[in-house]
Amino acid sequence: MNTKDKMITAAIELFASDGYDGVGIQRIVDACGVQKPTLYHYFGSKEGLLREIVHRDFHPFLDLLAKACEFRGDLTATLESAVRAHFFFASEKKILYGFYLAQMFAPGESGASKQFMPVVERHYAIMEEMFRSAENSHGNMRGRSKRYAITFAGHINAYITAWHYDQIALSEESAYLACQHFMHGILS
Repeated sequence: MNTKDKMITAAIELFASDGYDGVGIQRIVDACGVQKPTLYHYFGSKEGLLREIVHRDFHPFLDLLAKACEFRGDLTATLESAVRAHFFFASEKKILYGFYLAQMFAPGESGASKQFMPVVERHYAIMEEMFRSAENSHGNMRGRSKRYAITFAGHINAYITAWHYDQIALSEESAYLACQHFMHGILS
């Protein structure tokens, strides 16, 4: 692992454990065995480091999610595809995804929240477009795409949170059940 990647990995772990605002540059460079000028060379600042993390890790996830959420006439298959994309990313980037979830509840003025806001907005926009695209096939969904996107994202993230605490597995069965519970409710 090169120096840049070591700093990114250390920053993710520190931000996730102590919060973005609770971690100074010195702790990051100490964890990597480098000096502050090295961090400044690669990222310019702590904000630049987080920006790099968001760009490097979340933009590919959002691209994957956008492809997974393309509605092709089968809503159940599309929803399962969206869940699997989330599960894949969360399992590949467990610490980072946990940090991302925490930012959704952080104060809006937090430095990390500002960096993640465009990710959250695009995340919900992709999900909303998935439901909007299904409206022609499912007329009873008209005008509800935003609420469905918010609810479905929360539903998926609840599964990921349970997995994060070793309560469930992020499996094909979990993806199927998450979609069934979302589509049919608790009485299904």
